[in-house]
Amino acid sequence: MGTHYPNPAEIQREWLLIDLKGLTLGRAASQIANLLRGKHKVTFTPHLDAGDFVVVINAEKVRLSGRKLDDKVYHKHTGYLGHMKTRTARQMLALKPEEILKLAVKRMLPKGPLGRSTYSKLKVYAGAEHPHVAQQPKPYTLKFV
Repeated sequence: MGTHYPNPAEIQREWLLIDLKGLTLGRAASQIANLLRGKHKVTFTPHLDAGDFVVVINAEKVRLSGRKLDDKVYHKHTGYLGHMKTRTARQMLALKPEEILKLAVKRMLPKGPLGRSTYSKLKVYAGAEHPHVAQQPKPYTLKFV
């Protein structure tokens, strides 16, 4: 008896729609990362990109617990000496609310080509509207234990 590994052509991908309204950032990001990798499926294989497409709406209404709005800091370096840009989570929520979730999920995925291909299946939008209506994403509720 050998272990069956799914062929990349056999992998069935779904489109899932997640509403982040009132949910905590880290808890939501960890479950989204698992959906992108395909860990919720029976056919999960660590070396294959077997996950689903995930469309996230209402990223601007995500919650951060404690004092993270003012204490959590995001750094970005421009490439020039002394040009490191620093923003708090409150500033990021005001300017680019999608970027907070994208960074949280990206840092939870594996590094390298597998992680990059997995990350490309994440679509995040600040408001309630999204352009993926043609794919008919199924509403998905995250499970918090």
